[in-house]
Amino acid sequence: MSLSVQTPQRPLPGAFLATPAPSRLQRSPTPQPAPSQPMYPDISVLASQASEPPQALSLPSPAPQPDNLQPLERAARTINETLAREAKYPELDAIIAQAASLSSSYRPSVTLTWQPFHLLARHDIPERILEQYNRAQVSTMMGLFAELKHAWITIDNALYLWDYTHPSPELVGFEEQPNSITAVKLLMPKPNVFTSQITHLLVVATTAEIILIGLSYLSGPAGNSIVTLYQTRMALSVRGTIVNSIEGAAGRIFFSVKGENDVYEMTYQQEEKWFQSRCGKINHTATGLSSLAPPLGSLSTAFSFTQRPQEHIVQMKADDSRNLLYTLSSMSAIRTFHVRPNGGLECTITLPRAQMLSNMSHALPSEAVDPKTSVVSISPIPATESQKLHLVAVTSAGWRIFLSATSASSWGSASSSAPPTSMQLQHIRLPPVELNAPSGRATTLAQIDDPKAAASSQTLQPTRMAERLSPGYFFCFIHDQRGHADRLFVSATESGQTLHRNTITSQSSKPPQPFHESYSWLALGSQAEDIGQVTRTYVAASTPLGFGNEPAIQFDKPVAEIAILTNNGIYVLRRKRLVDILAAGIQYSGSGAELNDLVRLFRKLYTKAELEATALAVACGHGQDIPPDARVVKAAGSEVPDLARKIFIDQGGAPSVPEDNVEATVDMVKPSPRHEGVALYMSRLVRSIWPAPIVMTYSTPSGGKTVVPIVSLQKLRQIQRDMTNLQDFLALNKSFIDGLAGPESLTRAKSKREEVYLQAEHRALHSLVLLTANIIEGISFVLVLFDEGADEIVFSLSREAQLRLRALTFEGLFVTASGKELAKELVKAIVNRSIANGANVDTVAEALRRRCGSFCSADDVVIFKAQEHLKKASETGHSSELGRRLLNESLSLFQQVSANLSMEQLQLAVDQFVSMDFYAGAIKLALTVANEADRGNRALAWINAGKRDDRVGQNAYIKRTNIYKLVHNVILRVDEAQRQEPQVVDGMLTRAAARFHETRDVVEKSDDEVFQYDLYDWYLAQGRADRVLAVDSHYITIYLQKKAKQSVDHANLLWRYHAQRENFHEAASVQLQLAKSEFLLSLDKRIEYLSNAKTNASSVRHGVARQSRQVLLHEVQELLTVSNIQQDLLQRLKNDSRLNPDRRTQVLDELNGQILGLTHMFNIYADPAGYFDICLLIFQAADHRRPADVTSTWQNVIEQTHEETVERGQPQPYEAVAEKIRSLGSRLHLSENVFPISDLLPMIERYAFEFQRNVGPAHWVIDVFLDVQVPYDVILSVLERMFYNDEAPFQGRNRKYIADDILYVCSRWYEDTSRTVQQPFGGQATVAAVSKLLRLIMENGIDPDKREECATLRQRLEQYLR
Repeated sequence: MSLSVQTPQRPLPGAFLATPAPSRLQRSPTPQPAPSQPMYPDISVLASQASEPPQALSLPSPAPQPDNLQPLERAARTINETLAREAKYPELDAIIAQAASLSSSYRPSVTLTWQPFHLLARHDIPERILEQYNRAQVSTMMGLFAELKHAWITIDNALYLWDYTHPSPELVGFEEQPNSITAVKLLMPKPNVFTSQITHLLVVATTAEIILIGLSYLSGPAGNSIVTLYQTRMALSVRGTIVNSIEGAAGRIFFSVKGENDVYEMTYQQEEKWFQSRCGKINHTATGLSSLAPPLGSLSTAFSFTQRPQEHIVQMKADDSRNLLYTLSSMSAIRTFHVRPNGGLECTITLPRAQMLSNMSHALPSEAVDPKTSVVSISPIPATESQKLHLVAVTSAGWRIFLSATSASSWGSASSSAPPTSMQLQHIRLPPVELNAPSGRATTLAQIDDPKAAASSQTLQPTRMAERLSPGYFFCFIHDQRGHADRLFVSATESGQTLHRNTITSQSSKPPQPFHESYSWLALGSQAEDIGQVTRTYVAASTPLGFGNEPAIQFDKPVAEIAILTNNGIYVLRRKRLVDILAAGIQYSGSGAELNDLVRLFRKLYTKAELEATALAVACGHGQDIPPDARVVKAAGSEVPDLARKIFIDQGGAPSVPEDNVEATVDMVKPSPRHEGVALYMSRLVRSIWPAPIVMTYSTPSGGKTVVPIVSLQKLRQIQRDMTNLQDFLALNKSFIDGLAGPESLTRAKSKREEVYLQAEHRALHSLVLLTANIIEGISFVLVLFDEGADEIVFSLSREAQLRLRALTFEGLFVTASGKELAKELVKAIVNRSIANGANVDTVAEALRRRCGSFCSADDVVIFKAQEHLKKASETGHSSELGRRLLNESLSLFQQVSANLSMEQLQLAVDQFVSMDFYAGAIKLALTVANEADRGNRALAWINAGKRDDRVGQNAYIKRTNIYKLVHNVILRVDEAQRQEPQVVDGMLTRAAARFHETRDVVEKSDDEVFQYDLYDWYLAQGRADRVLAVDSHYITIYLQKKAKQSVDHANLLWRYHAQRENFHEAASVQLQLAKSEFLLSLDKRIEYLSNAKTNASSVRHGVARQSRQVLLHEVQELLTVSNIQQDLLQRLKNDSRLNPDRRTQVLDELNGQILGLTHMFNIYADPAGYFDICLLIFQAADHRRPADVTSTWQNVIEQTHEETVERGQPQPYEAVAEKIRSLGSRLHLSENVFPISDLLPMIERYAFEFQRNVGPAHWVIDVFLDVQVPYDVILSVLERMFYNDEAPFQGRNRKYIADDILYVCSRWYEDTSRTVQQPFGGQATVAAVSKLLRLIMENGIDPDKREECATLRQRLEQYLR
């Protein structure tokens, strides 16, 4: 069934529309590629005429961002950027699209230097094979199993295999069947059918049957290979037909027979089933009655239900990446079959020869397409190489036709599972036009790259056989009828030139560059029989993008080798890498003008950076040249490395900046091409390991687990050797390289700008040098890990460390701090395992230092020794004298390297010390590490500054506190041990008690102020204030003094600490400050502090000046008085119903807080509220000396008391007034200013006369003043003045009230003095004055009822006067 090519509904990239050819050429919207520069036979002319390397489009450069990276981070960024650029190598689709529909641009290899392949070896056919060949009677065939490095030959019924690389190979034969062999194919078997020993399946077709032979392939220790054949007892009868082609796809076997165009499949399975034998046959293309025909060979060829056409299959090719099978018929028709996963095979596309020629005529004038052209070969393009292109068909004229197959659902999508339904011609690759054309016609230089001229070229006619191999190798065999031999045309994509030409930015206005290829010729001298790829596909990526970047993998993967079998031997060709081209060019050119031409041409074709990278590779020992005797010779060992070194140094270029008219800074400078070349070379060396994880863990068949490297150790050793050579080269030549020469190179700078250039260059190159050293040591570490036994080491790590190791990449190991720390953990595990096995730590550590010094430094060795002492102490007994000595030595060793101890190492050491009761040592080590971690004491400065914004100080503090947590744990362990044992036994301290006191001394005598503060904080957080009060250190007072300003609890601890040590003056000072503080304290609490402060301040303590004590006591007393007044005011306001509820809370909160000023309390509360008694207290406390204010206030007190009592109804008003006077009198201490007797007594007398006359006792006023201890003489003098002044209301007859009070006072005075002293009133003078006063009142106003009493008293006084 033939399917016509469907024209898409809309134009698709690379598709040819069904329009006449001339019209298409005229209206094509795609610009035709500009013809490349002509290639001349003379290399000097080639160098001068070669196109310049592409330059990036000049755009305004953005302002450079400051580069604050560390050297290793900068180098890693450079490597990552380089790898990212190389990963963007254009895919084949893009290259073909750039070349449009036609291309014929080639670069001929005018010298051996520039050949795309070189002849690696030529192997003769063994004499034994030739002897057997001469005995052939029916037929012979020859072929290659190139991937096994074996060739095969069939002679009649026998099949022989031999290792063609061996000088005297052993023949492996299959002679167990009698029929002539018609076809042989090596395939991969279906899984789970044969034993694991069978790695390949050898399919042998004879005239009678198809036989399956198991083949086992093993690589021998000497590099040779061992092939063994096994009988499978699987065969399929094909009698009556001749199988001429066999192909395998996804483990299935397809074949065709001579004279037929059908595709058959041979099925096979491990065991027979009920209705199915072990082998079977399916015809996937037969239709109608032919599908019902008996098996092949069962009928005479003269009798058939259908007339079979003369067309038959001549070639079959499978594409496993797309599950497609292609067939080429004898009439040049190409069919595409979809290999279904369910066992089916569906023909989805048929492309007849006529349709292909028609499509070709769309791209070329119709007269350029020879109607007799046939397709001689097809080669699939895997999906990993191209998403759109599927197949390359080679015509008899040597034209390569690139075809794409599309499905209706997803055109050009590699991910589409739908089978393709149409095939389009995308590109025609024409043969080259040579100056010395075989036809003898004159060819101008302009015609070399002209597609029209190439269309008429007969260079590759007649093509007999051809093969296209990924990533773009083309082998075309042209039959020379005169010599009956083949000439081989070999071409390959110029991947180096393609890589650098496609670095142009997308904004570039340059036209796309043509499809670049270089080619050469090889005379085989006989007819070619087969061709095969020896090595794996030489590709850089598993995706179309980056697939064909050969320069990127020239140091990373085995170079592509192609084997060609002819009648007289086997030729092995090796792909020439850029490094091989340059090395060969240097060797063949010498040091003269030819070398300069070589360098100029290489630089123009591949850019300066590529030249530098390649020259550096050659100088470091890479580059192979193949001399005529086919021996592989390393470039090193001749003058080639020296000349490469000269190229690297002389052609390195200079740094630059985007804009020349601006002042350059280091961050603006773009390093030189030399730096780019070094980075390019390094990235290509490490590209396979850079992003790869280091290890992987998998389960073994026995159920265990094992650790294996992701990258083979052999590969790692190779990379390490190359990196070591690079390191040695740079070190040896640093004085000649700008940027590595050191500070002295700056002296050669002629300007400030040039100096900046050199600084930037040095920064860039120096970072790469450091990275080189890290890579070498990192690989050494990985090798050591697996040499020492990775399983035991890795599984000894913590679970978290194992997870980090599985996620660690080589880049992380080489560059990141976390990677290095993890590596140090592994080194430690290695040493610990060696110590456990009895190895000497010095020997193990020294071996590690030699191989990976950065992962095992001198400090690491000391740590290992300290750990060894710990282990020995544990073994000998930590309580013994030797054990304690080992513990102290271990502590001393740890302290020597305390600056480099990690937190994990410190934790482990402390835990080990604690487990052996070496608590003091654990604390000493932790405190030493804390001090080394903050040698500038930034944490203390941060604390003293109030913990303000200072990231450095804060980080230092956090680091210290994390270490101090270990000390806290040790203290807890010590306390626990102390509680479990008694303190004293038989009058001696127990071991636990001794350890406790030893630990306490270490803690309290530490001069680490930050630690002491952290320790006190921890004590308090644990609720152990008693431990803080028990601390005997001067830091505790400093700590509590600082904290007392912020916390009441700490202030309480401070005065308690002082009082406990009988520092009463200091305790009183703290209590006074607490009472005055702004803390949220109640007024009662403040009064309590003042009361205690008064007590402490009154205590006499040696060392405290009497004056200081008196000053403090006076301040405390004054504040206590004020606080008591505030307390009265608070209590009064609490019960005052006049206070607004909304205002009450605010007022009470203010009064129940800080101690207020007297003025504030008077003006805001006492006076407005009418609390006159409190106003008097305020007057007295404030030493207010204005009599009018005092008198008026007393008047208000009396009036207010009287009114309130009258309003309440009880008690009697005079009683309330009397009680108020008594209360105030005692609190005012009879102050002359606030308790003026001379004013107050007359005021009360008037009140009693006017408001309380005849109410209560007659002399209650006098009794009140006597109750408050007012002296008799004072009262008497005031009453006397009142009597004499004759003031209202005590005038006239009312004077008798004063007279009665005078008599009452004199009588009381007389009675009191008569009981205590011999003479009344204390002396005769007073007696005389009183007697005189009594006589006066008797004469002037005393009540007649009192006259006799007065006279009697006076007589007694007179008797004393006599």
